[in-house]
Amino acid sequence: MTQQPIGVGVAGFWHVHADDYARDATEHPGTRVAAAWDPDPARRRDGADRLGVPAADDLDALLAHPDVEAITVTTATNEHTEVIGRALAAGMPVFTEKLLAPTVAECEALIEASRVHATPLVVSLPRLSEPLMTTIARLVDDGALGELTYVRVRMAHDGWLGGWLPERFADPAAAIGGAFADLGCHPAYLVQRMLGATPEAITAAYGHITGRAVEDNAVVTARYENGAVGVAEASFTTTPGAFAVEVRGTEGSLLHGFGRDELIAKGGRFGTDWTPVPLEPAAPSPFDLWVSAIRGEAHNADTSANLQAALDLTRFVVAANLAAAEGAAVPIDQEGTP
Repeated sequence: MTQQPIGVGVAGFWHVHADDYARDATEHPGTRVAAAWDPDPARRRDGADRLGVPAADDLDALLAHPDVEAITVTTATNEHTEVIGRALAAGMPVFTEKLLAPTVAECEALIEASRVHATPLVVSLPRLSEPLMTTIARLVDDGALGELTYVRVRMAHDGWLGGWLPERFADPAAAIGGAFADLGCHPAYLVQRMLGATPEAITAAYGHITGRAVEDNAVVTARYENGAVGVAEASFTTTPGAFAVEVRGTEGSLLHGFGRDELIAKGGRFGTDWTPVPLEPAAPSPFDLWVSAIRGEAHNADTSANLQAALDLTRFVVAANLAAAEGAAVPIDQEGTP
């Protein structure tokens, strides 16, 4: 018997990915967009009209909407804890934009609420499941590069040069930071996937090229116990945009994005010349994982790795923000707390 699509409510249009997740819900065979809400009346009206769905007057109305069975959360980051917490308490599955919450303690509380209420919670960490990263991760895990010594990931766009990134992303209270707390999350969790979730210490240099209150250019360095170094970079002031990955090991290296939109390898089993590496298929996306978790599909419904990665990411970003503010390295203890 064919299951009916899950009715998804869009909670918030603050983040630029709100419409992207609504599109995911529209295109996924297991979901449909049913209603929308935003605390700002103009954004609420415009967003609902754009999606062609009813607008809920407040969060309670969205959670109680008869056609809403799950929600995507794309509010301001500082609203995540309340919105996600209220949804989970109401038994409403949540798919949320990163960061999960502003602090490690708030993340832990939301993850615990998901467990207590037996309600699926998934954080959007999409680069982990894309073909490039599934390929790199397998090569790293297989030891194809030897012991990793250096990883660099850069993500950048021209949002504040081209004028298309909303000015609300410059609000330090709502956004919980600037380029690194938003775009920099992707390089951060990719570095963690390759080198480990908990570095010894983190340093950060934040730049303010456009003069806004939050950083628009950031370089964060993570030092690991074995001597390896990870570098996560983000910028809202790069033209053209950039996504680059560099992975170095004692036996081989991988590069992507340095003037070539393919993955290339050199050293060890790959030989003495740079050689293209075929990409493997994508893994299930975070949105796919969420739908499977809601459906209770045992083969692909374990959200624990996603939530652990989201928690580790928050630790990394909190430490980076502290390091930038203090102008000094921030040590991370064995529990991963800055």
